[in-house]
Amino acid sequence: QVQLVESGGGLVQPGGSLRLSCAASGSIFRLYAMGWYRQAPGKQRELVATITSGSSTNYADSVKGRFTISRDNAKKMVHLQMNSLKPEDTAVYYCKGTIGTIESWGQGTQVTVSS
Repeated sequence: QVQLVESGGGLVQPGGSLRLSCAASGSIFRLYAMGWYRQAPGKQRELVATITSGSSTNYADSVKGRFTISRDNAKKMVHLQMNSLKPEDTAVYYCKGTIGTIESWGQGTQVTVSS
């Protein structure tokens, strides 16, 4: 079990950038697969990006080339660098950690892209 806290959300203009952070607890954080998900009002929660314990990454087609997920095991943190933001990126973004069948979720952070 890992405890996760997201930060870094806010209001940005289209074309702008934000860097989301997820701070984790636990001595075995390095063994967790981590991910970012997002959910807009009235829509299903969707996968944005994942990073394995070995730092292999995958991205949703909608964010590929614009977003970058990374992890720092020494600091027990995961980041999501979001560039070239679009209004359709507006959502609550959640950090997720997985080890085996156990899933842990953060509380979410709001990202709003609007002029």
